[in-house]
Amino acid sequence: MKRCNPIVVILVLAVALVGCVVVAISLGAVAIPFSEVARMLIARLPGVSLPPSWSDTSILRRAQDTAGISTIQAEVIIFQIRLPRVVTAVVVGGALAAAGAVFQGLLRNPMADPYIIGTSGGAALGATIALLLPIQVVWLGFTLVPLAAFAGALVTVLVVYNIARVGPRTPVTTLLLAGFAFSSMLAAVMSFLMLVSGHTLRRVVLWTMGGVTASSWLQLRIVVPLIVAGVIAAYTLANDLNAFLLGEEQAAYLGVNVERRKLVLLMLGSLLTGAAVSVSGLVGFIGLVVPHVARLIFGPDHRLLLPASTLMGSLFLVLADLVARLLLAPAEIPVGIITAMIGAPFFIYLLRRSKREYVF
Repeated sequence: MKRCNPIVVILVLAVALVGCVVVAISLGAVAIPFSEVARMLIARLPGVSLPPSWSDTSILRRAQDTAGISTIQAEVIIFQIRLPRVVTAVVVGGALAAAGAVFQGLLRNPMADPYIIGTSGGAALGATIALLLPIQVVWLGFTLVPLAAFAGALVTVLVVYNIARVGPRTPVTTLLLAGFAFSSMLAAVMSFLMLVSGHTLRRVVLWTMGGVTASSWLQLRIVVPLIVAGVIAAYTLANDLNAFLLGEEQAAYLGVNVERRKLVLLMLGSLLTGAAVSVSGLVGFIGLVVPHVARLIFGPDHRLLLPASTLMGSLFLVLADLVARLLLAPAEIPVGIITAMIGAPFFIYLLRRSKREYVF
């Protein structure tokens, strides 16, 4: 297979993502023409001034004729309702896919995903406790539920890491087993709490199915820089991830400080996952399968795999959320259901297309 040009791959995926963002903002209960959405988005870019032909009223009049709304209403729908939701889908999908690529490379486990070492169990338990508490807390635009989920995810990872340590080392197998055992215990505690307080059961179940509807610009101002910084930091360690694929002993021979890099990569992946969980709940499947799809298409080199997985994860979640909004409109389907229903058959098709054994 001919080797893909990384620059071309990234540009194509980035252009596709921008196009899907415009489509996702345009479509909904009230349809707004693509040209109008593009004009409004470009007009808000810093340092950009539109030519007079782009600013005339003909496009706005067509928008009114099509959707029956005024220009002010269209701006409110775009910038206060749909754009925050689509941006949330972009950063959450990218964060989960990047975290999945990091964990799969670090742990050398094709079944690894962002939730493998207890992140989901800690986040779910934290959110459940927050939903049960009869208090209202708002900090930097976040209610108690996302704050508790973020804290629960990170605390669980730290606990699992310390449980798995054997002297100065943290064996991968011990880490995976400790994460599985601790997650099972947290799931049991969460189930008990749900059982004794049935009135919050539906809210907890919906949160565990994931969604990108509750984000505000204030939340995104905090989460977006955190996720972008995490993805960039992970990319700077792409060569170390390539070395880990050879095994820890070979990575050490290549000059990698194995235990230190392992801790840094674990914390980066967990930080990306916790930040995503804080604004979306538990969106499954993306972090498990998107890195595999990227690996099948582009190969195992993390210098290309990480940015490609990030963009593909963003692209996939934007499209999945669009389907979740439109399929049973005006009702909405939890986006986690859509990601599994669409992604699983596509992954199976890619996996079996070559009729050869999958090589991690």
